[in-house]
Amino acid sequence: MSRSTSSSGSPRLLDQVREVIRIRHYSIRTEQAYVQWIRRFMLFHDKRHPRELGAAELSAFLSYLAVHRNVSASTQNRH
Repeated sequence: MSRSTSSSGSPRLLDQVREVIRIRHYSIRTEQAYVQWIRRFMLFHDKRHPRELGAAELSAFLSYLAVHRNVSASTQNRH
């Protein structure tokens, strides 16, 4: 099994994100930024898949960024 597919044979989440971004003709830097933010979000929540997470987890992540990582509101609003 390749690294880009899950055990069920479907593409992994980040590969799906990359595909959609490329279909929409976003820049490579935008793709990289989106993938990194998603990866950070998943790592913050102990590698749980985003489909398992909701508004409370997103709020916790954004609060963490603002309080502990000094990420600006404008950066948070973009992602």
